[in-house]
Amino acid sequence: MALFQTFVGLEIHIHLLTKTKVFCGCKSAYGDKPNTNICPVCLGYPGVLPAVNKEALKMSYMVGTALNCELSPHTLFERKNYFYPDMTKNYQISQFSDPVGVNGWFEFETDGGIKRIRIHDVHLEEDAGKMIHDGNRTLLDYNRAGTSLLEIVTEPDFSTSEEAENFLQSFQRMVRYLGVCDGNMEEGSLRCDANISINKTGKGLGTKVEIKNLNSSRFVRKALQYEYKRQAKTIKNGGKIVQETRLWIEEKQKTRSMRTKETAHDYRYFPEPDIPPFVPDEMFMQSVNDSMVELPFVRKQRLQKAYSLTEEFAVFITEDKFRADFFEAVISAGAGAGTGTGTGTGTAVTGTPAPAAIAAIAATAAKWLKGETVKQLGRRNLELSDSPLSPIRFFSLMKMLSDGTIHANIARQLLELTLDQDEDPEILLERDVLAGSDDDAEIAEIIDSVLSNNPEAAVQIQEGNTKAVGFLMGQVMKASQGSADPKTVRILLMEKLTNKK
Repeated sequence: MALFQTFVGLEIHIHLLTKTKVFCGCKSAYGDKPNTNICPVCLGYPGVLPAVNKEALKMSYMVGTALNCELSPHTLFERKNYFYPDMTKNYQISQFSDPVGVNGWFEFETDGGIKRIRIHDVHLEEDAGKMIHDGNRTLLDYNRAGTSLLEIVTEPDFSTSEEAENFLQSFQRMVRYLGVCDGNMEEGSLRCDANISINKTGKGLGTKVEIKNLNSSRFVRKALQYEYKRQAKTIKNGGKIVQETRLWIEEKQKTRSMRTKETAHDYRYFPEPDIPPFVPDEMFMQSVNDSMVELPFVRKQRLQKAYSLTEEFAVFITEDKFRADFFEAVISAGAGAGTGTGTGTGTAVTGTPAPAAIAAIAATAAKWLKGETVKQLGRRNLELSDSPLSPIRFFSLMKMLSDGTIHANIARQLLELTLDQDEDPEILLERDVLAGSDDDAEIAEIIDSVLSNNPEAAVQIQEGNTKAVGFLMGQVMKASQGSADPKTVRILLMEKLTNKK
């Protein structure tokens, strides 16, 4: 049994994808010229009146729903009082006593299987500005001040740094699926603080230490690993852990003390007098429910079951919502086009095993999406969403490949031409003469030439060594510059070899 037990909780902040800030009409945008998206409201001038962004509230309730929270029927905004240069009014409009949601949970996959983490609360607030430290001076950009910021606080249910990293990655996919946040940690639109305490096994929670400056899931894992070692060493040497906030210093691969940790009473919360409580009505909650989507973890399980996808392909497909939608649109195109199954698209909804023909298309599509398609898009610096490759075009290509109309080499050429010329694969196949040659006499001549140049291979086949068949077929395909139909080549080749006996 391990000497120490680890308890980790996360505080995740996400910028909601609203066009304007949470309490004023200023534009919410990343990368604009400093101090251009500001007004008296977000700068906290005396006498101004904030007004809540309804879209921010809707997105907040969507996240609360996705995290299985008890949603508040009466959510209240409060002032969180503290002085800091990036918060000009010396308080932050936040939520404390009545947040958007409480007592939720979220399941994700980790090395130990599926784990459920409890969600303490989800609350909506405004972000602070940004400080840029430049030598011996500090510059302030208030464009970010007042941006819609949603904070998600977990319970200390993580027992390893790897679990925390996996959770954060799963959470990032979830908010991207919902369309409420772009999840870009490098731009600060998803930020994470980690709280860690260790104690002797079986003794419960220890003294909590908060770690800030974690702008990637990898940094979360590394910082927690370092902090565990630091705290364990301190306790072993008879020292005492101090409740504090520490910074992760990536260059030095260590944390350093920043300040002693505040508690709730230090902030002197009191109700925001200028914003009445928000009471969601039936129409509002219906709009929230109508905006919900199938989340990546559930979708991955369904696709694996429906199409017998491997873990590797299922993870790749569902990692990105557009890619997963694209994949399912390809399958729907197959069912709608009629693949000899007589079924519709119901299998893609229920997750019941798909008929063999559709499952074959799905397997081929998954393989080509992850392999050749990613490669060709990368060469052109294209995203799938920005490319000329539609689900219908991709299905057409996969069907021709699956039923033997074309072989892999021609499919690869057709994919490249589709991306370069924005044309349907069938048109390209006919126009650019990429289809397998129908002239059996021409193929037969090529086979005769190949057999003449490789008599030892023909002898090996006649003696029972079937591996030489692949070699001869390769020589024929090479001589035909890839234009010959592989099925036709094999039939004619075996006929020639049989006649030689």
